[in-house]
Amino acid sequence: MVEIEVKIKVKDLNAAEEKILQLGAKLDKERFFEENILYDFPNETLYKKRQALRLRKIGKKTFLTFKGPPQKSRKFKIRVEYETEVKHQKQLKKILKSIGLVPVFDYQKHRTVFRKGSLKICLDETSIGNFMEMEGERNKIVKFAKALGFSKDEFIKLDYVQLIKKEKK
Repeated sequence: MVEIEVKIKVKDLNAAEEKILQLGAKLDKERFFEENILYDFPNETLYKKRQALRLRKIGKKTFLTFKGPPQKSRKFKIRVEYETEVKHQKQLKKILKSIGLVPVFDYQKHRTVFRKGSLKICLDETSIGNFMEMEGERNKIVKFAKALGFSKDEFIKLDYVQLIKKEKK
């Protein structure tokens, strides 16, 4: 599956949520906590190829996601993404270790998910601030962002790992 998304820095989460709902989006998932661990080989094979392997834990559920290198786009983050739910996280971690993958980065966030048709809108609370992430078709992202009062100039293509590393520098 090809994922098309952008992030926008948000100052006031409550105001953002209010506007999102006013524009006809529906609450899909109440605020929840997630833990994310990125894996790579010690020689950073995936990082050098601009790929990512992420283990995400939400409550009692765990998901393994592979993200391909970003495709060329000035305003959007576009990547191939494959994701599957994992039944036995401990066993998966043993498999990853056995093939030489090691945890290289981890981060946590709280997320609230809304949907408006095929557009997915997430409000994320992270250690580096609050963000709105929109995923879907480019024209729907642009149209919804504009209705919220944001321009393409405010779009962020970086992922949370890049944003957190940038913030720490």
